[in-house]
Amino acid sequence: MVIIERLTGNDMIRAMKNTFFTLTTLICLSGCWNEINGSSTNNGSSEPQTEIPANASLATFAGGCFWCVETPFEKLEGVYAVISGFSGGPEDNPTYKDVAHGRTGHTEVVQIHFDPTRISYDILLQVFWRQINPTDGGGQFVDRGPQYRAEIFYHDEQQKEAALKSKAELEASGRFRAPIVTAITAYEKFFPAEEYHQDFYKKSPAHYHRYRNGSGRDKYIQKTWGDDAVYPKAREKTN
Repeated sequence: MVIIERLTGNDMIRAMKNTFFTLTTLICLSGCWNEINGSSTNNGSSEPQTEIPANASLATFAGGCFWCVETPFEKLEGVYAVISGFSGGPEDNPTYKDVAHGRTGHTEVVQIHFDPTRISYDILLQVFWRQINPTDGGGQFVDRGPQYRAEIFYHDEQQKEAALKSKAELEASGRFRAPIVTAITAYEKFFPAEEYHQDFYKKSPAHYHRYRNGSGRDKYIQKTWGDDAVYPKAREKTN
């Protein structure tokens, strides 16, 4: 994996992440062994641990580092599973290394399997907006480049209308001085990331929190949203 050679910019963050992945392999028996040796491909074999009903609805959001976007959605009542992966590009079965180095058209995303009778897509949108900087078109926080762009991938016309409406409401709120540039795009396909990325905050909490705290995401969320950072209609799981 990459050794940290610079202490600034995107190279530093990518190196930090790759260092975390290397350490994670010492405790995780997963497909990441071959990934670290540079010989693996993403065969989409990662499976969520929670049983997902066949009629579950899907939401797909890109908000920069998928480690950080996965966590708040997994806590929500009505969410069956949140899978980290890639969407938005033409390539099939991309690896993390290809996406992270900008060798594909994909961006890091989370795909949310949810019960729409228990949590609405509108609520998921409200939670999503509170995880990102929607005025940043060049990446998210310390992660730079189109592979870390924020984007909403709608699965049907109803989701498209809801996303456009929520974006317009956010623009009209006056909360942001700069224009909101988060794209709203038709969903095409999704490829799950390698298994060692799934639930990374559980597998390696110290590394997760070190990265998250250093990224500036939480400081931005608190500064921008304050007491509204937690959407009140998004109920968290009790067990």
